Amino acid sequence: MSKPQVTRRQFVRDSAGVAAAAAAGATVAGMGAEASGAPDATKTRSYNENMEYRRLGRTNLMISAVSIGGHWKKIPHGYRTPDFKKNRREVLAACMDHGINYIDACWDSEVITYGEAIQGRRDDLFFGLSFGAHESRFPDWARSVKTMKEGFEMGLKAGGLDHVDLWRITMHEQTSARNTPQEIEIAIEVLDWAKKTGKARFTGVSSHDRPWITEAVARYPQLEVIVTPYTAKTKAKPEGSMFDALKKHDVGMIGIKPFASGAVFKSQGQPDSETKQEDDEIARMVLRYVLCCDVLTAAIPGLITIDQVKNAAAAVKQPREFTEAEAARYEELTKDMWDRLPRDYGWLRDWEWV
Repeated sequence: MSKPQVTRRQFVRDSAGVAAAAAAGATVAGMGAEASGAPDATKTRSYNENMEYRRLGRTNLMISAVSIGGHWKKIPHGYRTPDFKKNRREVLAACMDHGINYIDACWDSEVITYGEAIQGRRDDLFFGLSFGAHESRFPDWARSVKTMKEGFEMGLKAGGLDHVDLWRITMHEQTSARNTPQEIEIAIEVLDWAKKTGKARFTGVSSHDRPWITEAVARYPQLEVIVTPYTAKTKAKPEGSMFDALKKHDVGMIGIKPFASGAVFKSQGQPDSETKQEDDEIARMVLRYVLCCDVLTAAIPGLITIDQVKNAAAAVKQPREFTEAEAARYEELTKDMWDRLPRDYGWLRDWEWV
């Protein structure tokens, strides 16, 4: 099936329309709960008047529209070295100082790293956890309620945590094809257990399987949050969009890969390249674009320097609506992004129409 073609005129028109909707309803920082239909954002963790906060579906958590993903590609320090640990502590501190209040740690090394980095400020940040090497991607863990519970509790211990704000199990990307029905049911059962025991305040999964997500959020109330891609090029399909199901069932959405693994940048995401000034501008444009989606609660780029944190926070304050010149430039940037995608990220092209 051929994809619909979007002209520059349509692109400008659509980005303007989405931005207007975002300005009308998505920004809740500075608005009272009564006016926005959401909890009072000023009461959330690490509140900053210059940050935007969005309601994470029916969890009613108010999290920063730009948050931080757990990956740390391009950090010029070896894992667990003193310089590496110092970098992660300082970047997280800068995040909280700028009102960024959600960290998504999706693998074992990330849970360990960020659990250490937030010592002393645990209550200033919402912590999303997946102890991914001990979850549904691996049969030795996935095929038993007992082992899945054990893996989760190992994750809590490794991170020095007594509970998490969100346990979002990392399923296979193509969940319906690579996780068995039994593995899916086991994942749902242990999510239910974790919430009932208070070990996880809220629960969900990470999946890239849009048809499965659409059906699963209707079937399983345990799926309060979905973690899934939302790139610099993503748009809602005119009919049958996954976003419709998330809205209908009031499910929070956290968007990964906004920068397409760095492919949107001239430098491929190197933090101190010769194109840093232009890359920073591109990053702000991408965040302005993705935040026009009123289904997206938060985008979670991997932020590896304090400058990147400041730049991401600055994007929140900029107008969402592109000028005609910006829209034309953005169209070229995202075309180049697809051309620069690493081979192992080619699947992101399937996230243009969602």
